[in-house]
Amino acid sequence: MVQRYWPIVAAVEKLPAKSFILDSEMIAPQPDGRPNFSRMAWNAEQLAFVAFDILHLNGQDLRWLPAIERKAKLWDLVKPAEGIIQYSEHVEGGAAFFEAVEKMGFEGMVSKRRESPYKSGKLDSWVKTKGWELGEFELLGTKREPGKPAAAIMARDGRYAGTAAVTLPKGLRERLWQRVQAARAAKPSQRVPSAFADDVEWVKPGITGRVNFLRGEHILRHASHFSVDRTKKGNSPGEATRRVCPPILEAGTGEEPGTLFNANPGPPIWS
Repeated sequence: MVQRYWPIVAAVEKLPAKSFILDSEMIAPQPDGRPNFSRMAWNAEQLAFVAFDILHLNGQDLRWLPAIERKAKLWDLVKPAEGIIQYSEHVEGGAAFFEAVEKMGFEGMVSKRRESPYKSGKLDSWVKTKGWELGEFELLGTKREPGKPAAAIMARDGRYAGTAAVTLPKGLRERLWQRVQAARAAKPSQRVPSAFADDVEWVKPGITGRVNFLRGEHILRHASHFSVDRTKKGNSPGEATRRVCPPILEAGTGEEPGTLFNANPGPPIWS
């Protein structure tokens, strides 16, 4: 780890403190500042270390301080934060901020109450608001197991794209199973991971479906499959459109008075 990320280690060692624990993540920023996680395996000198919270400083436990006070201490530690080490700024007022997050194509944002301490677990004082996209994908097959949601195995641009939970209403779900039975095939039309067992019902090409999925991932994540078309209509498989409906929250509302909002440029690393 030290050898691979030596530029970041060297920069952290120059911070004016004897010891500290930060909540942070590494990104590979593009020229416009947006992260590109496919570049994470490239040259370590192109990475940036983004700090958004501080837990300990010089032996002092800061977790019980209000979030706004922890942010001030974090800034004092990492300022001016213009090089490899960067500071995740916060704003107050979530609606306009989330709109900007959507336009820049970020995965979502994290909201923290101003007075909230740092605690592990899912809390209503810390909320992640996710950004979702909607796109059409080709159905490769379905997998049904007792006691589990049915999974649709999807492809886009001629390649395996992941799986999506089948969340169709009962009537549409039955129509999907009828189409699957009518189009059954002995093997998938595209290469899929070898982990798929023989109990998958593969189908012939031609069935596409609209999938709601979490933005910023190369493989479908937290995806739901909620409409099916026999032939391609509208967007081509794999073409995505951003949702403009209200964001889905994991907990709470994210709009309570005294809430801080931090852009989350990629996969979250927080408790």
